[in-house]
Amino acid sequence: MANHKSALKRIRSNEKKKVLNRYQHKTTRNAIKALRIATDKSDATAKLSSVISMIDKLAKKNVIHDNKASNLKSKLTKFVAKL
Repeated sequence: MANHKSALKRIRSNEKKKVLNRYQHKTTRNAIKALRIATDKSDATAKLSSVISMIDKLAKKNVIHDNKASNLKSKLTKFVAKL
């Protein structure tokens, strides 16, 4: 266990950030799944912009790696274009 006040505060803040990051990551994964099962092109196009925004936010906060974000965006864009 930590002995310093700052270390205790860091543990608390890390836990809060962990919970928020997990929530946002799970929400993004669910949005990606919803996009992948979409069959209507106009509906998928509307969802694509919000999903890309979510992916960018995760990459910016280092929840996911930048390259993973790029790969996801590329694959999803190809998918929507193919509909």
